Amino acid sequence: MKMEPLCPNFDLLKSSIPTSIPLSSHRFSRLNRGFSKKSSVSILPFASYNHNNNHGHNQAVKKEVPRPQSDGHDLIKSLTKGFVGFAAAATALASVYSDSPAFAESLTVAFPVSRAQEVNTVQRTLVEAWGLIRETFVDPTFNHQDWDLKLQQTMVEMFPLKSADAAYGKIRGMLSTLGDPFTRIISPKEYQSFRIGSDGNLQGVGLFISVEPKSGHLVVLSCIDGSPAARAGIHEGDELIEINGQRLDGVDSEAAAQRLRGQAGTAVTGKYSGSNSSIKEVKLPREVIRLSPISSTVIPHKTPDGRLTKTGYVKLLTFSQTAAIDMENTIQEMENQGVQSYILDLRNNPGGLVKAGLDVARIWLDGNETLVNTVDREGHMSPINMINGHAVTHDPLVVLVNEGSASASEILAGALHDNGRAILVGHKTFGKGKIQSVTELHDGSALFVTVAKYLSPSLHDIDQVGIMPDIQCTPDMLNSPKETLIKDKSSVSSLEADSCVMVAEHELDIQESKGTAS
Repeated sequence: MKMEPLCPNFDLLKSSIPTSIPLSSHRFSRLNRGFSKKSSVSILPFASYNHNNNHGHNQAVKKEVPRPQSDGHDLIKSLTKGFVGFAAAATALASVYSDSPAFAESLTVAFPVSRAQEVNTVQRTLVEAWGLIRETFVDPTFNHQDWDLKLQQTMVEMFPLKSADAAYGKIRGMLSTLGDPFTRIISPKEYQSFRIGSDGNLQGVGLFISVEPKSGHLVVLSCIDGSPAARAGIHEGDELIEINGQRLDGVDSEAAAQRLRGQAGTAVTGKYSGSNSSIKEVKLPREVIRLSPISSTVIPHKTPDGRLTKTGYVKLLTFSQTAAIDMENTIQEMENQGVQSYILDLRNNPGGLVKAGLDVARIWLDGNETLVNTVDREGHMSPINMINGHAVTHDPLVVLVNEGSASASEILAGALHDNGRAILVGHKTFGKGKIQSVTELHDGSALFVTVAKYLSPSLHDIDQVGIMPDIQCTPDMLNSPKETLIKDKSSVSSLEADSCVMVAEHELDIQESKGTAS
């Protein structure tokens, strides 16, 4: 998913490469699939790119990612192998060689090197992106196309261009042929904007947006409470059609988010289509928006037998780097206050870092439970298991989900549900069961690549299906004006008017009456 305001928009595996890339012939590792025996196209001037794994100074760049503390089937280990490095020289026949033992043939690719410096820089970025996708993209057929030929064709198309923006457009066009809206490139400026918010602050309008996979349209997942978007009455499910008079056909979520962000005090105009097909144009002021991944409160609750208990309500907004530690601190504080049951609200949480989702699951689970299963490009499934886990609390737990609960939210909900730790209440989740890696490229741009799919611990396929809750509830707010609720959804008065919270409390009563200790 893509958040207009903050951090990663899907389940992301962070990676990085050195910022210094030598300007010399460089070799890449490559996998044994789908190569033509030998091909050659001569176009001058030309550049040379060679593939290899272990050749002295031509050291391949290896992708580094955070590792969840799991067993030998570690997610990162199963998803990341060798990532490519790169360099260019306009001095020899453009060729790509493999001298891996698995290959006896070479692949020669020739293309023209642009004399426009900024375009030439993006050409180099294209080669880097091409190699990353070749090594890691979840579909080894590359959507049943010749990925090597695609590189050559795109380089030729870049040659007459004069600007970096136009060149990046060619890369985006190439990536679109993979048939995966989540595999994409963003420019250096867009990537810097993407990283804004890691400290919990950003300047924008407060929208969470995503590309709906089936339609390709940009839709609103949710609005940040109290943000300009929320105050203007923009709702989840609204389609974002235009920004400042420019149509968004074919624009990805990061590019759209970049247009929505901007200096506080400025404004941006958007055109939205609502659920009833009505179109409205709204001018929104940009503001400094401060985010914490967690909001919480303690709800006094009277059980059916008249006893007064305490229920801890915790809303997780996104799976940022601090989500797990913030969650653990919050739960520990509530335990010290005598809380006896919990409601974890993942509604409209669009996802974030895979590792954060797994770490949050560990707060609630014991033992060596399976948290999620990953399926790599070879079709091999690997479980990610806890190792001697110790839950912070064993109190009864209900998890709230809806159509805006996506990716890492679905990983967490699936882990807690399939291991018998929580009951799910709400509506069917978004249905995004793919995992992306994000790699900063040599020029400061970033490449997002879908590298695996995941299944829940009980092997439920989530992608484009979602997770159906145990109990459905209407999202209507009862006995309180909506305008009041928007101001503070974590307040006790607001939560008492939330029908899904009421259903969750009822389910907690049932668990307690049965003596259920998860």
